Amino acid sequence: MIEKQKSLNTTSEFEKAILVGIMLSGQDERQVKEYLDELDFLAQTAGVVLIKRFVQRINTPNTRTFIGTGKVEEIKAYMRAEEIELAIFDDELSPSQMRNLEKLLECRILDRTSLILDIFAQRAKTAYAKTQVELAQYQYMLPHLTRMWTHLERQRGGSGTTMRGMGETQLETDRRIVLERISKLKEQLKKIDRQMVSQRSNRGNIVRLALVGYTNVGKSTLMNLLSKSDVFAENKLFATLDTTVRKMVIDNLSFLLSDTVGFIRKLPHQLVESFKSTLDEVREADVLVHVVDISHPNFEEQMNVVNQTLQEINAGDKPTYIVFNKIDVYTYVEKDEDDLSPKTKANFTLEDWMNSWMAKDNSPCTFISAKNKTNIDKLRNDVYKIVAEIHAGRYPFNNFLY
Repeated sequence: MIEKQKSLNTTSEFEKAILVGIMLSGQDERQVKEYLDELDFLAQTAGVVLIKRFVQRINTPNTRTFIGTGKVEEIKAYMRAEEIELAIFDDELSPSQMRNLEKLLECRILDRTSLILDIFAQRAKTAYAKTQVELAQYQYMLPHLTRMWTHLERQRGGSGTTMRGMGETQLETDRRIVLERISKLKEQLKKIDRQMVSQRSNRGNIVRLALVGYTNVGKSTLMNLLSKSDVFAENKLFATLDTTVRKMVIDNLSFLLSDTVGFIRKLPHQLVESFKSTLDEVREADVLVHVVDISHPNFEEQMNVVNQTLQEINAGDKPTYIVFNKIDVYTYVEKDEDDLSPKTKANFTLEDWMNSWMAKDNSPCTFISAKNKTNIDKLRNDVYKIVAEIHAGRYPFNNFLY
């Protein structure tokens, strides 16, 4: 029988590793650096110590090894010299690429997808989240099963017909076990989903707001601030997996506020699929509160990632209120008076952003610091107006709101 943890290549605490990325035509070094910074943060969240980064300029990924042969040899020599046994790639590798890299580098390989799945497995606390993560793990495992049986090749002698047949038999057995487990997990999730649908229907027509955003932008901190609750918040990716719903009251006007799992670039499709039921809170919300980390140098791309993911789960047409968070740590590069070159985004002050096309196109919006409670009164007032307008349309005789 298969051993799930081994097949998933889950990481161990304080394990040393190297990062590997590629720079395709049309990409610049700054963008690739930001991608690897995020992969670095993911690895740290999983409990891995990063020793070195490797980046290769390449037109298209190598179909066999993702990176070029020369780069493979360079990485192999470095890992041997430093006694490192884990390489993490910033893209999803095909089963054959992963198998070939493990043979050539003689080490364990994690791609971006398996790393994120590993983090989700570590972070899942409730039975519901654990079931969703396990489903995503098995769905990812299925096409990678052949890689788990490459150890049989080293045991073959002569023609190897006996061991080969045993390997194929075990492979088919494991495939059947995985498919049965996937089917069972889907049935479990259907049962839980029916319970959750019933819970949501019991809430009646109360107005619902859902916090959405890229991972680690401060959604849980904002949730705690607005609802005076104690949702787990930490400066790590995917600190929150389970959806938390709190009833809020502002000036005698009640509504529901939910905090959901954060999105990320290249979010594994297995997770999007298995967490769709969790994201029902997003789909059924009246208004989405899109929280953005304004201090992140690439926050606009993060906004696009969130919007694309919302489209994937059929929530892209929801009314949205943008909250630009973390103004307390926003930094910019001040231009010299003698510098006549055009101003770049790095030279934008907060005031520039507040008066820019971005803020106007994303109206209504506000700029806050959830950590320092800056502009929270304006946020509360804006939320009150949004909820009151929906409430007035739903209950037209409650004129006391105005």
